[in-house]
Amino acid sequence: MRSVDQPVKVLHIIDHLSEGGRERRMVELLKGISKSGLFDIVAVVLKRNVHYTEIFELPNVKVTVLERKTRRDPRIFFSLFQLSKEFNPDIIHTWSSMSSLYVIPIIKWLKIKFINGMISNAKCVPMSNNHIRSKITFPFSDLILANSLAGARVYNAPEKKSRVIPNGFSFDRIQHIGTREDMMKKFNITTKYVIGMVGSVDHRKDYKTYVSAAIDVLSQKNDITFLIIGTGDQMLYIKDMVPGKFSDRILFLGRQKNVESIINIFDIGVLTTYTEGISNAVMEYMALGKPVIVTEGGGTEEIVLNNRTGFIIDHASKSQLIDKIHYLLENPSDAKSMGLMGKKRITEEFNIQKMVNTTIDLYKDLLKDIAN
Repeated sequence: MRSVDQPVKVLHIIDHLSEGGRERRMVELLKGISKSGLFDIVAVVLKRNVHYTEIFELPNVKVTVLERKTRRDPRIFFSLFQLSKEFNPDIIHTWSSMSSLYVIPIIKWLKIKFINGMISNAKCVPMSNNHIRSKITFPFSDLILANSLAGARVYNAPEKKSRVIPNGFSFDRIQHIGTREDMMKKFNITTKYVIGMVGSVDHRKDYKTYVSAAIDVLSQKNDITFLIIGTGDQMLYIKDMVPGKFSDRILFLGRQKNVESIINIFDIGVLTTYTEGISNAVMEYMALGKPVIVTEGGGTEEIVLNNRTGFIIDHASKSQLIDKIHYLLENPSDAKSMGLMGKKRITEEFNIQKMVNTTIDLYKDLLKDIAN
């Protein structure tokens, strides 16, 4: 039995810490809970590529990298087992389906509480890896943690042991952002309006609709620059969609470290997608006071208030996207009101401290039955 005055030992396991929403969420959580002094944390990363290097500077957090030779490297299990025996955690908190699979024998053998945090989106394709791993790992989980109600539902997580803690935005990230003038100059943007979309350029995001709409809008108005911030395996295909005459109005900025500074020059933030949990990009748009246009479904509808903080449109609806872009540009007072209401919503309902405090309470509740 552990003493109630001892720091709670938590072992976090994630596949990698390259740039991404899930990865940022874990690092922001560890920043918050490490400051409390209530926890002794070991964070295991299964790939050496670490974008969020600030994790190495956090108090009460030890980072261990266990490099996988393959995605299903069996040696990782033995390394995790040995580490768990030595660290003797009260809780193992996983952040992916594969790490959840690795720890099942460990939590059973060593009798460790298990928080399965694999649900970070709102799409579960039947017989996909995530679907199969959820069916295997859910029965062994003490708690199943999702960042959206939609995600918990599509994975059919058992209601009695499921919890939802949405992403939290840290306003510290926008305390020292670049000026609009500097950003416009840096990317050679001279237009009156800027519209942007942040996200991986891959099958999960619908850049085809976004770029198609941009082309049609630019055929009518030439005072707008459309930005694509991100990279991915569909980059060449999406770039090929852009006619040469619009190459200076539809800009591909690739991966950017100062993304908040770039979002700050947006007049409208767009996210056309096929599936989302709680989108970090949408949170960033709203935190910076931007009206948003997003596609329906998933956790997006849990954060965006339709017609109040922006607009929710149908999937792959170019006509609706064009219509809402024109509306927001032609009605600047409404656009400003939506942006301010969005910022207020993030401040009150989706702030980082709320995410941290809710997670701390979750850990405490989970350990009540084993405390003295």
